[in-house]
Amino acid sequence: MDRLLAGTPLRSDGALTVLALAAEADVKRHVLTHRHTDLKDEFYARVRAQGQVPDSERKLREELKKTKERLAEVIEENRRQREEIEMFARVVNVLSVENYQLRGRLDLKRAPVVAIRPVPGHDS
Repeated sequence: MDRLLAGTPLRSDGALTVLALAAEADVKRHVLTHRHTDLKDEFYARVRAQGQVPDSERKLREELKKTKERLAEVIEENRRQREEIEMFARVVNVLSVENYQLRGRLDLKRAPVVAIRPVPGHDS
């Protein structure tokens, strides 16, 4: 733990993680995460006491930041799509009214249709 916090690792990559701590202690990771949780907690407390952020927490913060940015993008896209939907609904409404009015005019202008009977012996 001291070597990691001092930045002088011997057996790990020096990251401030439980995995690196386990490598430095030459034990399997699950030993720290399941049997010696007190050592894991102490390690993270000491990392924070030095004013550093554990790598796992830093990665989670980065992921949270990216997720918040993506959420803001999705919310903006959703807003734009709602505006477009409202505009298209207005266009459809106007076209429906115009269509109804045009059909009414056609009905008024139609003269009765009379069938023309062919004249016998006369080719059309």
